[in-house]
Amino acid sequence: MSQTQIRLLEVKQWLSKDTEALIEPLHGKARNLLKEIKERIDDATDSSRKILQNSQSEMDKSNPKTHRFARNANKFAEGLIGTLNALKISDSPQYESVRVLCDDLERTCASVDQLRRSAYPYISPYFIFDRRRLDVFIKRLYDISKEMRGFLNSKYAVVKTVDDAYSNVDKLAQTLDGTKQNDESLRQTEEKMLSLEKEITETKEKLLLVSSKSEFHELAKSDQRVDELRAEVKHDLRYLQKPFYKLQSLSRSGEVAVPPDEIRKLEEYLEDPLTALTAEDNGYSTLKSILKKLDSTMTQGKLKLKATRLRKAQDQTNAVLSKNSLDQLQKNGQEALAQRRQLLSSEATRTLQSELMQLQEKLETLQKEYEFTTVRSKALKSDQMKLKERTEYLRKELEGKIAQLTRKSVQIVLTA
Repeated sequence: MSQTQIRLLEVKQWLSKDTEALIEPLHGKARNLLKEIKERIDDATDSSRKILQNSQSEMDKSNPKTHRFARNANKFAEGLIGTLNALKISDSPQYESVRVLCDDLERTCASVDQLRRSAYPYISPYFIFDRRRLDVFIKRLYDISKEMRGFLNSKYAVVKTVDDAYSNVDKLAQTLDGTKQNDESLRQTEEKMLSLEKEITETKEKLLLVSSKSEFHELAKSDQRVDELRAEVKHDLRYLQKPFYKLQSLSRSGEVAVPPDEIRKLEEYLEDPLTALTAEDNGYSTLKSILKKLDSTMTQGKLKLKATRLRKAQDQTNAVLSKNSLDQLQKNGQEALAQRRQLLSSEATRTLQSELMQLQEKLETLQKEYEFTTVRSKALKSDQMKLKERTEYLRKELEGKIAQLTRKSVQIVLTA
């Protein structure tokens, strides 16, 4: 079988022309049925109005024998007219609008039947001719409803296939537009990723260049020296850390009297021993005063420690009090911290630090933006695959519907 190629933009026109001989008679039949439904609704409505008028006339006579029956008939007619008027009849012969009308008509017929069953026992035996005439029109309405349903389910199903094919054309066009937009967004995203990669590389190079300046080299050496001294002080006071905590606790409970200035200094030694030591005058008199109280507390047995820890704590206390073991560390620490402050206070270092901070902040911002862009790129690529799969699915579905309608093998050309 030869295959016909049709551009997507021309499918509707081509399909309409190719199925015209098949579809137009069906549309004509549907229009006739719609017209007949409207006429039968009008007939039933007019018959209901006749009952409404006649029952009102009977009510106006105020005959006690017929008044209640007339009132029931009047109420029934009003309800029936309202039910019939609520049915909206479209002139469109499209399958979906006909299907909706068919459903609505069946519901209306069911409501009308319920109204009749509920009302007729309370109207009889009066208005019998009006009711018979109404029953005829309602029967005709039921009949046209069944005819419309049969027509919809059999011959008119081919119109649904045509309507679905037209809908497929629209869906396919929308999907292609979405694909173009997605491809353009992906192109822009990938261009942005390349630009960010380049900018990140340049920023890292600038950071490396600034970090290699002699001022930073000297500052790094100074920081290393300070860290080494901090570790030495911490090592020389390592066995006093736990006793310091216990002394602090005893002072708070009032078991050992420690002046406020020594309490503050004790907290400093627990937090950063090097800073606390270098902040004291030569000879670190405050620390020695604290250690004397600590030694006294340990001797009195108020400060509970294991024997080994107690001995080591007493040895370190004695080394500081009797041998001034921290003198050199205090001196070295003061010199190292003074040198570091001097380096930090220089104009060149401050300028470089400011530049370094700005570059680090910029790099962090760029990296976050790059991560976000990468995630977006992955999402767009995923959408791209889904759109391509949907496009192919809709294209094959449309070709299948056309083949079903025309018995022709058709290939849909998506490009312009």
